[in-house]
Amino acid sequence: MSAGQMRVGEQSSRDSALAELHDRLGDALARQRLNKSQLAARAGLGRTTVSEAFRVVPSAETVAALAGPLRLPVDELLMLRRTAADDDGDGPSAGTWLGRPIEEWDPHALEVHPAGSAAGAQAMPSYVRRAHDQELAAAVREARHGISRMMVLVGSSSTGKTRACWEAVQPLAEVGWRLWHPFDPTRAAAAMEDLHQVEPRTVVWLNEAQHYFGDNRLGEEIAAAVHALLTQPERGPVLVLGTLWPEYARQYQNLPAAGGSDPHSRVRELLAGRTTTVPPNFDAEALRCAAGLARDGDRLLADALTRAAIHGQVTQDLAGAPQLLQAYDHGSPAARAVLEAAMDARRLGVGLYLPQSFLIDAALDYLAEADYDHLADDWAEAAFAELARPVHGRQAPLRRASPRPVRRPPGTPSSSSPSQTAGPAFRLSDYLEQHGRDTRMKLCPPVSFWAAAHAHLTHPEDLGNLADAAARRHRLQWAHHLWLGAAEAGSIAALSYVVRVREGAGDHQGAEELARRAARDGNPRALARLAELRKAAGDHQGAQDLDRQAADSGDVFALARLAELHEAAGDHLGAEAAARRGAAIGNTDGLARVAHLRRTNGDHKDAEPLYQQAVAAGDVEALFFLVELKEKAGDYRQAEAFALQAAEAGESLPLEHLVSIREWKGRHRDAEALAKRVVYTHTSEALFRLARLRERGGYNKSAERLYRQAASAGNARALAHWAWIRERRSRHGEDAESFVQQAADAGNPYAFYYLAHLRQEQDGDQKGADHLYNQAIIAGDDRALYPLVQMREEDEDHVGAEALADKALGHAYVLVLIELAAIRERAGHESADSIYRRIADAGIPFHDHEADNPFLDFNARWPHGLDPDGSPTPSWR
Repeated sequence: MSAGQMRVGEQSSRDSALAELHDRLGDALARQRLNKSQLAARAGLGRTTVSEAFRVVPSAETVAALAGPLRLPVDELLMLRRTAADDDGDGPSAGTWLGRPIEEWDPHALEVHPAGSAAGAQAMPSYVRRAHDQELAAAVREARHGISRMMVLVGSSSTGKTRACWEAVQPLAEVGWRLWHPFDPTRAAAAMEDLHQVEPRTVVWLNEAQHYFGDNRLGEEIAAAVHALLTQPERGPVLVLGTLWPEYARQYQNLPAAGGSDPHSRVRELLAGRTTTVPPNFDAEALRCAAGLARDGDRLLADALTRAAIHGQVTQDLAGAPQLLQAYDHGSPAARAVLEAAMDARRLGVGLYLPQSFLIDAALDYLAEADYDHLADDWAEAAFAELARPVHGRQAPLRRASPRPVRRPPGTPSSSSPSQTAGPAFRLSDYLEQHGRDTRMKLCPPVSFWAAAHAHLTHPEDLGNLADAAARRHRLQWAHHLWLGAAEAGSIAALSYVVRVREGAGDHQGAEELARRAARDGNPRALARLAELRKAAGDHQGAQDLDRQAADSGDVFALARLAELHEAAGDHLGAEAAARRGAAIGNTDGLARVAHLRRTNGDHKDAEPLYQQAVAAGDVEALFFLVELKEKAGDYRQAEAFALQAAEAGESLPLEHLVSIREWKGRHRDAEALAKRVVYTHTSEALFRLARLRERGGYNKSAERLYRQAASAGNARALAHWAWIRERRSRHGEDAESFVQQAADAGNPYAFYYLAHLRQEQDGDQKGADHLYNQAIIAGDDRALYPLVQMREEDEDHVGAEALADKALGHAYVLVLIELAAIRERAGHESADSIYRRIADAGIPFHDHEADNPFLDFNARWPHGLDPDGSPTPSWR
């Protein structure tokens, strides 16, 4: 037998002996019906010592002490222990060491707060180092080099103290240090009992150090024992790490009054020079570092920064998130109802401070019938008390808040503000607000919500935002009443709605008076919209008069229309004057409109300077028309200069158009040179379009070369085309899917979608396309949901199609539903109506897509709107 085989055999024998020893101890403990605390008391041992005996090799003394209470033969146990320890009983065993190797610890077992949602509660975000980490690192370096050190981090709850200690000890884990966390039966008792047994190269973990030093009976003794551990060279090196809230640090460090008792004298001496402060907020440098880590893929940090980047309380947000979610998920029915009403209010545009009266009335329809029937008389008081209880980071799900008073200079007109809300107001936690936006975005609030808003909200902006939210959900009756309430509360924007109502009712004089009032108060849009109504009704002169009034009041859109009217009437000077007035206050639409009219009439010479003025005023799109004018006039150099100027400003269309023109004219070298000039610094789209043109023209080698260049510049469509070409021609031996997966891993997930489209359209490979579209969704490209929904519908998998639509978020959700509803409508399926209701419930504007889908005319489908529950509203106008 070789020496190696002998060592393996010996190790196996030791492991078997230790396993048998632990089994016999555990079986006996069960037979005697004892727990470890009871066993420790009967054996005269510490609770930590007993716990370690069931996990590592215990000392001979510990085995002998346990044998009696467990009624086990002591000689047999000692023989097993000697075999497991591989000693003859004369020397110390590793089993007597306190703690265990650092790498064996789970940081959450050491009270590092979990971060993120419940689903990822055990995850930890990337660590952001701050000033206190430098002091910790210095203490760790000295301990590693043989000098005992102690460091206590002082900071408020959830500021990152414990995580900082965990990160600091990682270099010690690399060189075999152990960590001991005195905890059981109490922290103070465990520390006092075993501090004298701490061996060198041990980290003593005193998290929440007030539980040790603040103990009325043992605190001073523990401080003395720690001091002895640090100051006796033969016991080192050791590292003592602790955390404290500021109020406890002040309590221990404050000197007693003259003649008074001094209950913390030893603690004060121990802490002197051994504390460092952990600030509650990330400073600018830490926020920059956190943002960089978020960009590199840390989703927990990215999520926290969406809420905490302004105030800098990143660690508090991370620590409190799981418990806030738990408070919502496991709260009482009444508390959940109040929270959901608050979530809906915030996501639909109500301000930070939510009146209690509003939340109480709004919450009622969020309750299930059975829960509503069992409400106690004091349900609201109990619900608000439940939601006010703080979690980690001193955050509460819903806390009472007092908005700061609005300070205005003397003589400034006052307006309604949140501070004028009657009664108590509450603020929803930032985390639950975002959770509500993510999880409730597809839902329309119940009727109690809208009724409570109309009855209790008084701020014009809140009412206006809710009116707009109701209108976008086709809840027309509630939108009407909320707009009226907003106008009455002083909303100038709401007056535009009232103007339309008056005009529609035939009250032309009342409509004009309200429109002028809005213009005087700084909102000329009401006049402009009234002009649009008059023009639609055939009253062109009245419309022109109102446009002039709106333009005189500073409405930029009215100025553009006025410029167009002057130009159409042959008043070129008047047109230019109105257009320049609009450009001076930020709208170049008038200049572009007049230029278009002159160009349409063949007056290119006069159109060009107007386009250039529009460009100078910030209208990048006007460069497109300048490119066309110069190219048609044969001024190729100037056309190219304008196209490059547009590319510099981030608008690639003029350049792509110019590349296409030159390719069509057969000027291949010019087209390629122009496309390459900006590909690596601005846009690769021109190069991709040129590759497509070459491919359609049969220039396959040239096309492939251009696809490769555009792909190298990050163009996802070019990447997919190149991968597809390589696959079809079996070049380089690389599979296309593997190629685009590499691109996705490098941060470009969109090639999956385009490659799937090529498989589907060019190869007819539906199965392969389905797989790639799913890969695109996994990579985060929601566009792949469209073709997948279509494919499921074609296979009559209606449930699968709707499940796919539900995967989409935000705007993509509505667009996918629109596609699905149109397919069902054309097929005559009754389910189309319910899908259109879901589109309305989501409340995302769909007007841009009406031309593509005539079924989206909600006014024709439900002329009087929908009730909050989704049923058609009866006639109410």
